[in-house]
Amino acid sequence: MNRTTLSLIAGVAALAAVTGFATLDAPDTSGADTAKAAARLPVERTGLVCPAPSTSDLAETAYTSFTPVTKGAAAKGTAHLTAATEESTDATGKTDGKAGKTDGKAGKTDGKDGKTDDKAGKSKEKGGKTAAKPVLAPKAPGTPATGTTSGGTTPAYLGTAEGAYAPGWTLQETTEVAAGTGRGLLGVNCTAPDTEFWFPGASTAADRTDYVHLTNPDDSAAVVDIELYGPDGALQTTVGEGITVPPHASDPILLSTLTAEKQDAVTVHVNVRSGRVGAAVQALDDKLGGDWLAPAGDPAGSLVIPGIPKDAVSVRLVAFAPGNADADLKVQLASSTGLITPAGHETLHVKGKMSASVDLGDVTRGEAGSLVLTPTDDAVPVVAAVRVVRGKGDDQESAFIPATADVGTRASVADNRAKAATLSLTAPTGTAQVKVTSSAGSEGGATASQTYTLKPGTTQDVVPPAPQGLKGTYAITVEHVSGAPVYAARTLLSTDKDTPGFTIQTLPDDRGTVSVPEADENLDVLQR
Repeated sequence: MNRTTLSLIAGVAALAAVTGFATLDAPDTSGADTAKAAARLPVERTGLVCPAPSTSDLAETAYTSFTPVTKGAAAKGTAHLTAATEESTDATGKTDGKAGKTDGKAGKTDGKDGKTDDKAGKSKEKGGKTAAKPVLAPKAPGTPATGTTSGGTTPAYLGTAEGAYAPGWTLQETTEVAAGTGRGLLGVNCTAPDTEFWFPGASTAADRTDYVHLTNPDDSAAVVDIELYGPDGALQTTVGEGITVPPHASDPILLSTLTAEKQDAVTVHVNVRSGRVGAAVQALDDKLGGDWLAPAGDPAGSLVIPGIPKDAVSVRLVAFAPGNADADLKVQLASSTGLITPAGHETLHVKGKMSASVDLGDVTRGEAGSLVLTPTDDAVPVVAAVRVVRGKGDDQESAFIPATADVGTRASVADNRAKAATLSLTAPTGTAQVKVTSSAGSEGGATASQTYTLKPGTTQDVVPPAPQGLKGTYAITVEHVSGAPVYAARTLLSTDKDTPGFTIQTLPDDRGTVSVPEADENLDVLQR
């Protein structure tokens, strides 16, 4: 028996051991199509990154974790949120004590490796010292978990959910700042790490202080390029290329340090050469408060920007075409009664690799509204976002809404507060039906659900069904029941009378399930 035969026998034996049920029988060649449709199964692990919330000593930050109950998910699991700085240790095994302080209620992390002991909630560093507590500890899917921090030294956080907690896991970071640049309510959904992000709507103007936060959740360094594009094309940058983000670390980069050009409408492109990062832009204004600018959806020929508040006094649209081709977009507002075209702003011309902007004023005029951008001719991929201003005089505040994907099968948003949350639903292309479920409260209560039917081309603002006996905050889950694609956004108002503010988060598909194709063994591949 020669070496080739022995190798083939060994390979077949190894394959049989791995599959557990492979056989040496010849495959059925009768011609029958035995392929089965791919199954949708719950994901088993989800990772999210929360940026450092604020440098203000007046900042009060709430973190809210939520996992919707998912059919077929694992019976058990874990979820934890750990300060990024706690993952990195020096030669003595000690963590950065300044950034790791949080006001958590359960669980303590190990200073050696940053891991949370979910059973006992206790662990110690070398020398017997107790490590910092995790900011929150989820109890069960279907019920939100909350935690708080205060001051300007709160670090970025790395979140991991496994098993029962993984499908559809969402994290909301909400910060209230009483005074100063960027005062008001700042909110952001913690994002999954990725390799590319687009942020239309940033600025390097004198009255803006915009940071792009880069957080590396992995064990090796990430290398990132940051490109800035204004109305005339790429801005000249000095240190935007080859930025190294160390493992388990976060780096806030002030955009005005990357270029000397002062531009109101800037599109930020974050491109990761190696590794992965989470990215978000914190936009702080001297007079109009501040908020987070979340990554825009992938470049596409048609875009939807849902959930513009009906009392918006100013709406500014910024769009960018990543390719060399120009894009001509038809601008429409999906109002409560149907699609309308804003007078004087029927179209928007976007030159290739240039940011285009237009002030739409109080385009919603007291009605619920969402912007719908469609190509007037050939479709050219673009990204877009709007800056929304509400309020009067010194009480004006701003927030951002990026173009987003539809809710797909299901989408959730956490940290909803009694009488402070509004859900905006739009179906630009046809009639649709969705089911909206409000979870139990973080401190008590029972779920409540309601079904809504949306007419074609309309936007409907709804007050989420109130959880029975609500205590604490609750989560909203939107499930697509039938009909055309639905887009959604949630507006959250500040509950502090002395800190007027608002923030808006979109609800794209939570990607809680993944397609797993049915596979059969075919040992013919060993003979090819």
